[in-house]
Amino acid sequence: MAIVSTATAAPRTSPHVSVNRPNPVSVGTIVWLASELMFFAGLFAMYFTLRGADPEAWAENTPKLNITFAAINTTVLVLSSVTCQMGVWAAERFQPVRTGSLFQVNRWGMNEWMALTYLMGAFFIGGQIYEYAELVHEGLTISSSPYGSVFYLTTGFHGLHVVGGLLAFLFLLGRSFSAKRFGHHEATTAIVTSYYWHFVDVVWIALFAVIYLLK
Repeated sequence: MAIVSTATAAPRTSPHVSVNRPNPVSVGTIVWLASELMFFAGLFAMYFTLRGADPEAWAENTPKLNITFAAINTTVLVLSSVTCQMGVWAAERFQPVRTGSLFQVNRWGMNEWMALTYLMGAFFIGGQIYEYAELVHEGLTISSSPYGSVFYLTTGFHGLHVVGGLLAFLFLLGRSFSAKRFGHHEATTAIVTSYYWHFVDVVWIALFAVIYLLK
């Protein structure tokens, strides 16, 4: 009689698969910014609707705008996006503070870059307040004409968003200084704050082009 021997096959092991889930904080921030984009889209729609309905008000009031001053203010805000991103790169290296002299910019940490970004954003807000004062002095108020209403609403709501970004930078810096060890949570806070700041900058570039440059 032939005896058939059977060998028990070893169970196959499936290779380990790692799944990188998206950061929920980053995803939530992007979704929220998408809703903010719809809000500003409504402001742009209001601007073009009123402009088409009352072009005389635009022809009368647009010469009052100081385009040179607004361009300088815009440049400062756009450059603040650069300094903000430098801060993000420092945060991703887990470098909260500078490793050299204050004048060695290439060795700055996140705190120095974000503090500079905060100052540039504050400069922008100060410039916007100065511009408002000049325009009010020339008779352009929020109730003087449809142009005044839409100008102050669009730029004013954007200014409030910039102020919100400045508060976010204060929170970020406070969290960085109070943290015993700078880690992923602090770096994530820097990243999502930069998302918001870049969004605010892009919206202002569009507003500047439409309000100050588009004839």
